[in-house]
Amino acid sequence: MRCCGILLGFSCLSSAASSYPRSSKVESCEEFSSSVRGTAAANTLNATYAPAHSLNISGILNEFPLCRLFGEIHYHANRSVVFELWLPDTSSYNSRFLVVGNGGMAGTILESDMMQGLNDGYAVAGGDSGHRASDNNGGNGEPGVYLPYLHDRDQVTAWIRDSIAYFTPAARELTTTFYRTAPRHSYYQGCSTGGAQGMALAEFHEHLFDGIVAGCPGNWYSHLALSFLWNSQVTKGPGFLPQSALSLITNAVLAECDLIDGVADGVLENPLLCHFDITSLQCPSSTSNSSTCLTSAQMEAAQKICAGPVDTRDNTSVYPGFSFGSETEWLYQEVALADAFSIPILQNMAFDDLSYDESDFNWGTDIDVVNDKVGSLIDANSPNLMFFKESGAKLLMYQSWADPYNAAIWPIHYHKQVEETFNGDIGDWFRLFMIPGGGHCGAASNYPQVPATWHALKAVVQWVETGVPPCEMLGTNPTDESLSHKTSKLCPWPRTAKYQGGSSDDWNSYVCTY
Repeated sequence: MRCCGILLGFSCLSSAASSYPRSSKVESCEEFSSSVRGTAAANTLNATYAPAHSLNISGILNEFPLCRLFGEIHYHANRSVVFELWLPDTSSYNSRFLVVGNGGMAGTILESDMMQGLNDGYAVAGGDSGHRASDNNGGNGEPGVYLPYLHDRDQVTAWIRDSIAYFTPAARELTTTFYRTAPRHSYYQGCSTGGAQGMALAEFHEHLFDGIVAGCPGNWYSHLALSFLWNSQVTKGPGFLPQSALSLITNAVLAECDLIDGVADGVLENPLLCHFDITSLQCPSSTSNSSTCLTSAQMEAAQKICAGPVDTRDNTSVYPGFSFGSETEWLYQEVALADAFSIPILQNMAFDDLSYDESDFNWGTDIDVVNDKVGSLIDANSPNLMFFKESGAKLLMYQSWADPYNAAIWPIHYHKQVEETFNGDIGDWFRLFMIPGGGHCGAASNYPQVPATWHALKAVVQWVETGVPPCEMLGTNPTDESLSHKTSKLCPWPRTAKYQGGSSDDWNSYVCTY
């Protein structure tokens, strides 16, 4: 078995079952924690009992009583991953184990995602990825801020590739001991960095999960960071695109292409079918500032964002550009993402110089530096997923077309690379769902009419447990409360939803077709 170094040492936990009290009610949570302390590969730090509706995480209460356990896994000298394991009462437990991923540069456990899993009946775990949020300002980063873990090769690799694998076996064994039976199936769900972690699990730790949901994945993380830098640089000075200019572009795109899918809903079902001529928005040469057109500098910037960064040595693509209909979500690309991600990575990892000026980045030779010193540690973008395929596990990736962070074309390119690697159809174990008008792991701020809850975990569970690949996925809960009833049909790429008549707000009015 590959990666046996990570998996060794966790089977000893089951020996604690004989000493654990006969009652596995969550009220005996602290007693359970004490009974396994010192017997498990995981160091159980503490555990507390939480009655139903007593734990408030981001406005969501726990529907069931739970045992909330904190643990720690040591790896590579004095480094460790801290994790939480939430165990619902036996009557509410669905006999499934779920792990959730991280976001951004991590350092915090996504308890809001854990709460959603708990309320669906899962025993659910999440970790801090091997470093604390205090090391990196809550996981967001700031320009010039020293991020200590980015200097540590082991911690950097743990961040994306290995941290989930470090604590998952122990958390699953604790779950087995608590309920006195192993979970029927094990699942992983993550988005953004969590999506990248999901892809790393498929590539490097293929036997850990029966089903993986990888949303909006930054699995080519090193080049995703370069795309942030590119988009920041091309919009400096006169090329800056204020929100009014971004909305101008999207409104013009929708005016020309919205009806391609047969429904006037202010969303492009498939932006690749839209052949809008953006140069039609260029101002006359005599115009220096206008709310109804783009200056020449703004036009050039918009075209470069659509094209994506290129290697100046041979003009090859470094990372895909953005698609039509996403322009209204670009502002973060101009004002925040390079400072939060690109600059800290370049300063701490690529050049080991906290005074490094990103404006000096060479869009040729310096790409090689990033590949060698950054990509080699955090990327999980190999299309050769043979070991994962042979494990029998299922992989569901989703990507939003209006994602303000990740260019939507990247997952399509990656999916095609995997198809080419396996010489044809891969739909029996890997499916990609594209989400029209969706944002980064949820709603896009300027598409409030789009259902923003995507039932990917339910889809992958049904896939794993019935053997039938998902031919559609449900979207619910638009942020526009007046459309709270609206649902959407999401389709496995390259299929898209086609309107068949009836209410355009009902997912049953659509079919997935080529």
